[in-house]
Amino acid sequence: MALENPETTTTTGVNEQVEISEAKGSWAHAAFHVATTIATPAAYAPLPFAVASLGWALGVSSLVAATLSTWYSSLLIASLWRWDGKKHTTYPHLAKSIYGSWGYWSIAFFQQVASLGNNIAIQIAAGSSLKAVYKYYDANGGMTLQHFILLFGASELVLSQFPDIHSLRWLNGLCTLSTVGFAGTAIGVTIYSGKRADRSLVTYSLQGSSSDKLFKVFNALGAIAFSFGDAMLPEIQSTVKNPAKMNMYKGVSSAYSIIAVTYWQLAFLGYWAFGADVEPYIVASLTTPKWTIVMANLFAVVQIAGCFQIYCRPTYAYFEGRMQSIKTNNNSLHVHGYIYRLLYTSIYIGVITLVSSAMPFFGDFVSICGAVGFTPLDFVFPVVAYMKAGKVPRRKEFRLPLLVVNTAIAVWFSIVAVLGCIGAVRFIVQDTRTYKFFHDM
Repeated sequence: MALENPETTTTTGVNEQVEISEAKGSWAHAAFHVATTIATPAAYAPLPFAVASLGWALGVSSLVAATLSTWYSSLLIASLWRWDGKKHTTYPHLAKSIYGSWGYWSIAFFQQVASLGNNIAIQIAAGSSLKAVYKYYDANGGMTLQHFILLFGASELVLSQFPDIHSLRWLNGLCTLSTVGFAGTAIGVTIYSGKRADRSLVTYSLQGSSSDKLFKVFNALGAIAFSFGDAMLPEIQSTVKNPAKMNMYKGVSSAYSIIAVTYWQLAFLGYWAFGADVEPYIVASLTTPKWTIVMANLFAVVQIAGCFQIYCRPTYAYFEGRMQSIKTNNNSLHVHGYIYRLLYTSIYIGVITLVSSAMPFFGDFVSICGAVGFTPLDFVFPVVAYMKAGKVPRRKEFRLPLLVVNTAIAVWFSIVAVLGCIGAVRFIVQDTRTYKFFHDM
């Protein structure tokens, strides 16, 4: 999604019309895209820790409520397809059609926050997984987490030279297999670890002072919001053949059936197995069998490599748009274009790598990204936009319940966004006081 001026008319709209008219995706393809966009190792991994921070009652209810709310919100976004007779193939352009320019720029801002925060969090996760594999083969090795974050950043810089997501389809195929492999391995090893553990030593009571417990709750709410992050629904729907709405409804519902089963299994089994001592990144709690831990970590790294590329592309698109605006018939600009791409991708990767290395607090960045980036996009905007677009049924028996549900979701998750941000910032500040910058976690 390029951050072009929404008031400017370009040929992009024409290209989008052509792409939409040729859309051939089925509801199964939509389900595949939705499931793989949301259900990544970085999304699975924080859930047991989030449930542990909330306790059984609040943890279970919060995860179930988040699942149902985002499923419902996704259906609302699907229902806004051509709501005004026009085709809006990105989140910002859909927002502009309903709210005008301020809606466009607001959603574009939240997408950028989600993109940057997500990539910081998953780069920390990738570095942690690489370090775990390294320690398996060399327990006394001297390489630190920062070394592996840097190595992962270098590999992403290479992948960033590919022009678009389609050119990385071979990587996306591996990512899909890795997602399935990670989920199956993590759930299986969690059950194995839980059965082998001395259950009398596992405690489920929340740890710390009253204020610590409260901020952990705030942080956990943000982490759960992060786990359902998906800012690509209109883009996915633009690839689905007619009837686009019905196919998207079926695709979203099928995807969420898979997400619910896998998310709930890992979240609840992870808390059951390790109790209040579960790590923010669940793989760090898994210790035996060793070879399965290595396998899970390798699956995570491969999947994260592709996920990183998806979320960095909105930022790259902005710079590419700027480059397009100054292009002329001068052939030398082709060379300049490659140099320009290397420059802005290097700056982007450099900033993400520096922040990840300096403050490798995975759980904190997951929470702030979920609170500030994904909560507005996935929980608040869909229900508010649906009402603003005048899509609420006129019949009283349907209208009132929908208005109540939509308003409740918008208000509650706006509160969650604020609380999650407070909790995340508090723990980031606390961690920077506890650990030195560039601490080897």
